[in-house]
Amino acid sequence: MAIWQGKSLRKSTGGRGKANRNKRKIEFGRDPAETKVGERKIKNIRTKGGNRKMRLTNDNRINVLDPKNNQVQVVEIMGVLENTANIQFVRRNIINKGAMVETNLGRVKVTSRPGQHGMVNGVLVE
Repeated sequence: MAIWQGKSLRKSTGGRGKANRNKRKIEFGRDPAETKVGERKIKNIRTKGGNRKMRLTNDNRINVLDPKNNQVQVVEIMGVLENTANIQFVRRNIINKGAMVETNLGRVKVTSRPGQHGMVNGVLVE
């Protein structure tokens, strides 16, 4: 069964509503990227209108902005420290927006969406 992002067949009262049309291809979703710490790997995905989306599946580097001197450095990711999206993502080393990762510079908060943007950007916290 495909991931479907269309309107629910349930009414607000909980009853079953009647579908007035079939499912459309545009309403299909995809599995989450779940970017992991590891050797860089990118998947190209075709989206609506023939456009391309870079889906980052693995990466071990992050672009870190230091707010004190406004400089960006590319550093290695050692591991995931915190993830508010899901507690299990820390154990599995999954990076997404809002995750805290450990680097040589210190703790970095991820500000980009790696599964959508194809890169990992972050801001130095400590």
